[in-house]
Amino acid sequence: MESEFSAILGHDFQLSELSRDLASGNVAHAYLFSGPPHIGKFTVAKSFAKKLLLDGEDPALVPAKTNQVDRLLHPDLFVLDRLWIEDTQEDFEVLGRFTNIPQQHRQKSGAKTDTISIDDVRVLQERLYEVSTARYRCCLIRSFERMREEASNAFLKILEEPPKQVVFILTAATIAALPPTIVSRVRVLQFFPLSLPQLRPLVSSLEEGTAAFLLHVCQGAPGIIRRLIDDPEMLREQRSLHVAAGNFWHTTVPAQRLKVLRPLADDPQTLDRFVLHLCLTLREQLPESAPAHIEALQRLLRGLQTNVHKGLLLQQFALAV
Repeated sequence: MESEFSAILGHDFQLSELSRDLASGNVAHAYLFSGPPHIGKFTVAKSFAKKLLLDGEDPALVPAKTNQVDRLLHPDLFVLDRLWIEDTQEDFEVLGRFTNIPQQHRQKSGAKTDTISIDDVRVLQERLYEVSTARYRCCLIRSFERMREEASNAFLKILEEPPKQVVFILTAATIAALPPTIVSRVRVLQFFPLSLPQLRPLVSSLEEGTAAFLLHVCQGAPGIIRRLIDDPEMLREQRSLHVAAGNFWHTTVPAQRLKVLRPLADDPQTLDRFVLHLCLTLREQLPESAPAHIEALQRLLRGLQTNVHKGLLLQQFALAV
């Protein structure tokens, strides 16, 4: 079982803490793994859950039980990860590779967002009180900040009177996004971006230029590297955005800058990616970067966190630089 953790890149302190908890029998009833997206929090959560579910298991049964865990078929493993959303019409068989909590209720109600509703919590709660077959039972919830207030209050009651043997493992980008009442009832482990030496094994087989680009844009997140390696089209898009962002800073005509930015106002995902590359390419130019550029980008980043009209924000940014 030790190999479960040895295959994970980085996060040595967090892994040692979890191993010590298990070895000492001092496993918390609830954990919160907090840190930036795509750095491996949920990977660690799944690996820790596997160690818990296989703890004390008959060695002859370990291979079969491991297969059950990996396929989300173990009766004592509950995973709430990817959610059914009406606009995506994602097949339940595909969803089953990520989430093993029933989601037919979301289809009936025509769920349109990625938020975790009180109905999701109620369905999860029903599963938590089923008969256990292992020493521990594990409930994993990815991106807990997706949970609505009503659902969070219902989940809080579960944490206050947890079912026997259940270990909750939650992940979130920031603690600040969660209700203090939830945070006070979990053991928090903070996760951080990985260093370049820790990430290099992921790109060791790639061409030098591609490897350097991936290490640059991933910002310490191994999940981003893996996603871009697996999706060449997305990698090409990222390269294109990086070039466009670099050219943006050298453009002196406001109309040309507006031409680049205006379509992004109605495309939030591409806008987020382009802003990331604006930050990266501006950093590449330091200390040559004009103070006005830095100040304008900071104002844009702050504005994007508000409800201000994105088209207006982008227009003001284009004129400011």
